[in-house]
Amino acid sequence: MSFDPHSFVVTEARPLPLILLLDASGSMQGEKIATLNAAVRELGEDLARAETPQGEVHLAVIVFNHNVVTRPLVPARQFIFEPLVAEGQTCMGAAVAAAMALIEDKQQLGPRAYAPTLVLVSDGQPTDDLGRPLDRLLGSSRGQKATRLALAIGQDADLGCLQRFVANPELPVIRAHEVARIRSFFRWVSLSMQARSKSRNPNQPALAPLTDFSEADILF
Repeated sequence: MSFDPHSFVVTEARPLPLILLLDASGSMQGEKIATLNAAVRELGEDLARAETPQGEVHLAVIVFNHNVVTRPLVPARQFIFEPLVAEGQTCMGAAVAAAMALIEDKQQLGPRAYAPTLVLVSDGQPTDDLGRPLDRLLGSSRGQKATRLALAIGQDADLGCLQRFVANPELPVIRAHEVARIRSFFRWVSLSMQARSKSRNPNQPALAPLTDFSEADILF
């Protein structure tokens, strides 16, 4: 029997969405926003180089300050990070609403996509209504299936709303009392996404060890 190369179908990797909700309010000016920019750029580079056998990581960024800008999902190898500029207020509720709209968008997250990972990063308190958008996210089918992670930057971050966003006693809120911890957090996110892609069921959380953090950095 002769070999027919057309009889073999190469299966395209399933998308593994990672959606970053990033605080770029005025209180993030200076070292915080510079470090966040460097950390997100490194995250994209790490995931673009990584082998992800069970799924291809797709990245989206939702930036919030006095308004919200959503940069759509693209494969990590195509991700080009545009540096954030810190200004304005902390429209966290609008950012959560934008994340909800994104995960419900069947063109960007089609039926082949694995459950998304949402990462919320903030150094302050929301200046708009967070309660109703968060209720809708946590009450939706895709929101409930999502892995939700959070980073609290500095002493003024609202730990209560970040814990409510995560809403899972098995998943931590990480606290970055020192700005350098921002980069450690995003390295941990990168390793966790890679671990999830290598797991038997990428729809389940697969977090990397929290070896770079002390007990004071981790809040369940």
